[in-house]
Amino acid sequence: MSAKTKRILKTLLPLILGVFLVWYSLSKVSVKELLIYAQNSNYTYIVLGLFLGLLSHLSRAYRWRFQLEPLGYNIKLGNSIMAVFVTYLINYTIPRAGEVARASLLTNYENVPFEKGFGTIVAERVADTLVMLCIIAITLFLEFDFIYNFLFAKFNFLKTSIILAGFLILVLVFFRYVKRSQSKLAQKIKGFVNGLFEGALSIFKMKKKWAFIFHTLFIWSMYVLMFYVTSFSLEDTKNIPFTALLIGFIAASFSIAATNGGIGSYPLAIYAAFSIFGIAEAPSIAFGWIMWSSQTLMIIVFGGLSLIYLPIYNRITVLKEDEDDS
Repeated sequence: MSAKTKRILKTLLPLILGVFLVWYSLSKVSVKELLIYAQNSNYTYIVLGLFLGLLSHLSRAYRWRFQLEPLGYNIKLGNSIMAVFVTYLINYTIPRAGEVARASLLTNYENVPFEKGFGTIVAERVADTLVMLCIIAITLFLEFDFIYNFLFAKFNFLKTSIILAGFLILVLVFFRYVKRSQSKLAQKIKGFVNGLFEGALSIFKMKKKWAFIFHTLFIWSMYVLMFYVTSFSLEDTKNIPFTALLIGFIAASFSIAATNGGIGSYPLAIYAAFSIFGIAEAPSIAFGWIMWSSQTLMIIVFGGLSLIYLPIYNRITVLKEDEDDS
């Protein structure tokens, strides 16, 4: 398969999957029913959720500057903020293309070499991955009894034990294979794992490491709070246990990687998570669409404005610097 064909498939397949999942979710809950939920929702909580989401994006832009300072670059906060919003906007079109665009914008407007800017983005993704793993671990700890009982409700003791033992054996065999193999796949996995460790350790070598760690925790706290607060917008979801919302949040976060920006997959991921707790189908999908639509609208507005204003902002900045020099 040619490189061009691979690029086309990487672009088209998530879009096709997203369209299919949109159709599938609307086959379960009609557009008319979703509109009724939207009309009856409490917009105060939706707006508050949007505000918390906005804070997380601003914090991410501010945190990025801590990574670039040790490299000798003191970028403008305005450029950092707008580049972050452009990243999210572009990721709705081509998966992961936003990160490339973000590093490119930094090269164009701040003269930061592309490879250095992209390297900081990869490092911050490592930090985000570690926090996400911590959230999963905390959720599993808080809901261990429920998950344990849920597994035994679905399977008898023997089947559950065999499945868990089989899974553990597969994991051990897999890691043994990766450790010894020289295949391209094994090398990529080893490189990814080594990158996680190196990225995590590099954070502690940073000049403003504690500020970086604070903003990382703040970003993910805002993500979780955004999800939690928005749940109060619907009567059917406002009394959902917090741990159930955490599981829904985790499922929704992973769904974003499945399709462009979580198109179609986001509401279904929330429904799948909430269904474990016996929460009805219609409000679960409606909540998912409210969450996804409100955040997407924010990204479209701020990302679109950022694309338009970035060249204007930098032109004004250059003119002002020239006036100050003269």
